[in-house]
Amino acid sequence: MSRAYWLAASVLVVAIAGCTPSTPQSSEVLPEEVQEEAQSTQSTQSSQAAPSTQSPVEVDEMVLAVAPEPPPATPTAEEVTERFAGLTPSEWGLEIPGVLTRMDSDGVALTLDACGGPSGDGYDAALIDGLIERNVPATLFLNMRWIDSNPELAAELANNPLFEIGNHGATHRPLSVSGQSAYGIEGTGSALDAAHEVLDNHLRILELTGTAPRFFRSGTAHYDDVGVQIAQAFDEEVLGFSINGDAGATFDAATVRAQVAGAPAGSIIIAHMNQPGSGTAEGILAGVDDLLSRGIRLTLVENPW
Repeated sequence: MSRAYWLAASVLVVAIAGCTPSTPQSSEVLPEEVQEEAQSTQSTQSSQAAPSTQSPVEVDEMVLAVAPEPPPATPTAEEVTERFAGLTPSEWGLEIPGVLTRMDSDGVALTLDACGGPSGDGYDAALIDGLIERNVPATLFLNMRWIDSNPELAAELANNPLFEIGNHGATHRPLSVSGQSAYGIEGTGSALDAAHEVLDNHLRILELTGTAPRFFRSGTAHYDDVGVQIAQAFDEEVLGFSINGDAGATFDAATVRAQVAGAPAGSIIIAHMNQPGSGTAEGILAGVDDLLSRGIRLTLVENPW
């Protein structure tokens, strides 16, 4: 056959190959250069269609998350008792070693006790509302009996960021290992008794707030030195005071105001939030206004000593 015939036949086959997805069944009818082009096209299509066998993992963004260590478990009353049973106290009172009564601060801290019990379950709404209106923080020392008598109020106060909840004991007793009394209130009588006075309300506040309390203040704020160590064993600092704001809610409003208004920087004031019939609310709020007018900062307890 003539060269012209083969050339025409090659053009026809290439045209047909370009319109179909497959290569010709026989390469014998194609010139060598046409066969190579067709094979190259098939190879390219196959490589594009083949699925990848590797997963698209972005390793450069991987971060290994390390779980934080859980907080240490709260010791039991029995475990703490083993450490302190048999020790004889050598000191007793309001201000003994380990009781923090002042702050290294330019501010003044207000602390309010809610003692609980038959005559101590009240709530001074005027006092608390007045602090909220003034945006004044306070540490609220709640006794377990008060919490149990006022569960909705306790939850509301615990959820207010102005307030910190402190531990005011389970039964509002002086913290002692020998039954020492203060103001006619008999103290705890053993290391185990003292441990339960701290721990039972520690756990109640932890349940209420989700956070263990930082501070403990016993009923009457009296301690012996072994009692102080027992409270510290539950990772609570014992907080006393430097200014007696209302003397157990017995001062009149004018006296309360004078006590609060005269507090120097670094003071920790004690007063009560459970006696609405007293002069405490009026006196505290007036004294707070006096402090604020002098540029004194009201703060939660910070850097106590």
